[in-house]
Amino acid sequence: MRFIDQAARFLFFTGKGGVGKTSLSCATALRLADMGRRVLLISTDPASNLDDVLQVKLGPAPQPIPGVVGLHAANLDPEAAATAYREKVVGPYRDILPEAALTNMEEQLSGACTMEIAAFDEFALLLGNPEATADFDHVVFDTAPTGHTLRLLSLPMAWQGFIDTNTHGGSCLGPLAGLQEQRELYHAAVQALADGTRTTLLLVSRPERGALTEAARASGELAELGVSNQWLLINGIFHARDQKDPIAAALELRGNTALRSIPDALAGLPREEIPLVPRSLVGIEALRQMLAPVDMTIQAGDVHVNRTDLPAPLVELVNALSGQGRGVIMTMGKGGVGKTTMAAAIAVELASRGHRVHLSTTDPAAHVAAVVDGGLPGLTVSRIDPKAEVADYTAEVMGSAGKDLDAEGRALLEEDLRSPCTEEIAVFRAFAAMVEQGRDGFVILDTAPTGHTILLLDATQAYHREVSTQADHTPESVKQLLPRLRDQAFTRILLVTLPEATPVFEAERLQADLRRAGIEPFGWVINQSLLAGGTRDPLLQQRASYELPLIEQIRQQLAARCALVPWLAYEPVGTERLLKLLRA
Repeated sequence: MRFIDQAARFLFFTGKGGVGKTSLSCATALRLADMGRRVLLISTDPASNLDDVLQVKLGPAPQPIPGVVGLHAANLDPEAAATAYREKVVGPYRDILPEAALTNMEEQLSGACTMEIAAFDEFALLLGNPEATADFDHVVFDTAPTGHTLRLLSLPMAWQGFIDTNTHGGSCLGPLAGLQEQRELYHAAVQALADGTRTTLLLVSRPERGALTEAARASGELAELGVSNQWLLINGIFHARDQKDPIAAALELRGNTALRSIPDALAGLPREEIPLVPRSLVGIEALRQMLAPVDMTIQAGDVHVNRTDLPAPLVELVNALSGQGRGVIMTMGKGGVGKTTMAAAIAVELASRGHRVHLSTTDPAAHVAAVVDGGLPGLTVSRIDPKAEVADYTAEVMGSAGKDLDAEGRALLEEDLRSPCTEEIAVFRAFAAMVEQGRDGFVILDTAPTGHTILLLDATQAYHREVSTQADHTPESVKQLLPRLRDQAFTRILLVTLPEATPVFEAERLQADLRRAGIEPFGWVINQSLLAGGTRDPLLQQRASYELPLIEQIRQQLAARCALVPWLAYEPVGTERLLKLLRA
């Protein structure tokens, strides 16, 4: 593999969720170690499954991997770092401020930006302090999905600028004193990221349009941050063994079609193609085979499961949802699991039964209108635009809370409104208005706010009952939102996942986050199951055999209700195909 032969000292693996970043970063670290290099493998992903893949219990300190000379690995724990960071900020005020204010502070410091800045101290130490990694020839980072990675890599620059311009010593992350102390280290990290002789970015994708589009966006934005030494790794290239199998033929055709129309931003990058393997990539030997393919034995017909022994089709879940004729249905889950398609299918089915249905999304990358071909009576489609909502919310706050402030006070308020929390609140308000429509019909929402966002607004409202620093008037829809979301007769949340370890783990974490906000999911949807699809291709059959334990775990341990959607030989776009998907 050329990207390994030309590997820089720091290697970053990034890409859309579920494309195989962890497997490829582990396989690369193993190959480098087998070549006689000293390698440190680090996961910065809050949902890391590095332990499972390597079959070793890891902590934040590097430890040797048994059976692999020269390889050490560690999990940076963003949650533990964020917990310590929150206590450092909130602790001094526990006997001073009222309980509502403390609750508000803690929830403000429970978001992504806090987790990132807390973890970034450790990340920057590895990247910006040569002594921290002096014992290693290469440091391989298994990073989080693209959105997190972009923010993570931009933090050195963003916070350096924020420190330079901040005048009051505070931020949405709390006091800036700690950030000032790290300024020199952040600057060194910036230099390392932008130095192509020291840093290589590996953009990981599947041969799928969505994943390639996401990789192209990441490539451009990272290049703007100065990270220009980039490679494209296309994981999961599939060649059908059984050309008469419709699933195998469709999978191969989709991959070939996506690669023929690869985005311009990626076309000029050096690239490697990694074939789809017929087994679970867990354990040292399996990972070694990923980048040094051997003739792996493919055992056709390993699994024969009757469809009736598996979870019910999605239409059965819709039957349970449709009874009251109104309310809110939300699809949530890891990126790339099919939330938009599931939301569109449910909306089309309910509308076809004569219900009034509005389908919308809070995901800026989703295109629900493209999935539903229109023309169905009773169905309307819209999208919540985060940028527009932030602009409207900022103008509202500046026109109310900021109208009587002096120049310094207005500058301070404008600065606070540039924090990531502002977008959460702005989108949340638009989301609340959309949920309110559920009183008169069905509202189907693709991608809902997280449990943290819900608690953030709840805590903020409690705090602002004592100290008002937001807009003068909180809309009634916002005041009623939390009770509506907690009302299981009004709001039903569906967690969407794939029958693969990482998406299931992410959905389980999301379920815990929602329960923290007092919200109980209605059920789970397991999407793109090869096992349910009935493929005859020997490689796909063997991959399907690894789905069964995960499906049973969801059905028996995690979900109150669950539906299983098979991998389909056709793309589920348009009313007719969406209705067919529901009954597959």
